[in-house]
Amino acid sequence: MITLSLLPSSFTLPNQSPPILPKPYLLRNLELWSHHHKKKKLIFHSISSQSSSSFDLSPPPIDHDFLDTVKTAGAEVSGEGIVETFHNDEEALDAADNGVAVVDLSHFGRIRVSGDDRVQFLHNQSTANFECLQAGQGCDTVFVTPTARTIDIAHAWVMKNAITLVVSPKTCRTISEMLNKYIFFADKVEIQDITKKTSLFVLVGPKSGQVMENLNLGNLVGKPYGTHQHFYVDKQPITIGVGNLISEDGFSLMMSPAAAPSVWKAILAQGAVAMGSNAWNKLRVIQGRPAPGMELTKEFNVLEACLWNSISLTKGCYKGQETISRLITYDGVKQRLWGFHLSDAAQLGSTITVDGKKVGKLTSYASGRKQSEHFGLGYIKRQAASEGDRVIVGDNIIGTVVEVPFLSQQRPPSGSSKSS
Repeated sequence: MITLSLLPSSFTLPNQSPPILPKPYLLRNLELWSHHHKKKKLIFHSISSQSSSSFDLSPPPIDHDFLDTVKTAGAEVSGEGIVETFHNDEEALDAADNGVAVVDLSHFGRIRVSGDDRVQFLHNQSTANFECLQAGQGCDTVFVTPTARTIDIAHAWVMKNAITLVVSPKTCRTISEMLNKYIFFADKVEIQDITKKTSLFVLVGPKSGQVMENLNLGNLVGKPYGTHQHFYVDKQPITIGVGNLISEDGFSLMMSPAAAPSVWKAILAQGAVAMGSNAWNKLRVIQGRPAPGMELTKEFNVLEACLWNSISLTKGCYKGQETISRLITYDGVKQRLWGFHLSDAAQLGSTITVDGKKVGKLTSYASGRKQSEHFGLGYIKRQAASEGDRVIVGDNIIGTVVEVPFLSQQRPPSGSSKSS
């Protein structure tokens, strides 16, 4: 029997005395099929949300047998352990639009920030206001250079004893080293890379909420972005939160690797379509979520990337604040990130022109479900083009400027420079 329960405040790490579990529990059941089609029961033991919010995730390293599970199902896995494709990319992209898809993003970085000064530390080192958040809440925040050039967007879960950051696999080491560099002698802060100690799944698609309902996790549906709760599955920790890395909709699940196979099977049993990283990367471009090394580089600042939801304009001093304030005060944002529908495949870095004049460049490209579908992301100078306008990408590829979902969800303050 597989058991899943909300984690208690007394959770301890291995080689400590075992936790004393609070009572009473609420028992809830759901059914899943094993590989041999034998019906099992997945039992939820829940406790109050106040107690659940006290858990901090730092499980021990456990052999990751989830990859064996997906390989058996026909997945193609890279040498780095990335689930690249289930050979169903078109079906998976369709599910993200019309149903629900589940993606293994365990190769993305997870950083645990602990210590008594962790909130003030991250408040000073990134763009979001951490001081206004309580345990059980979350947000997006951006790590920037002192001149507000973008490094990465991090999705943060604020727990009772730690803050967990989900970042790109490209920036995990850089951000960890950067944060360690800014810890002063008296700071009570500890930085841990827990990527190898955890697994990460995300649900995308309009029917994600129905999957949560079917798993008896409907109390998370409709909650604010970043809201999360903690559970046990197979006596291993799992955190489930609202939203994923490309949308405020959907859900994210971070767990012990030992729990990953059971959780994956349970989600698939509810009708979710397995999606590999190849399709996920296409979905990122279609949704318009900027990525490190593409849209997030030292060439572009955080306001040009339109990451308004991740920026506090009212909190105290933080890295990059002076530049951000000056850009807003003096209307200094000269270009912005847009999406494009393209007439053909395009090369990254291609020049974008209007009436023969260079106005920007293409930073990402992806094909769609059909051979005729081509999508891109890129920066355009303000007032050179806006939504619905046509541009030329490279020598002769026609691009139509579109507002993509991730960027359209960004909410700049009144009077700021978002539009062209």
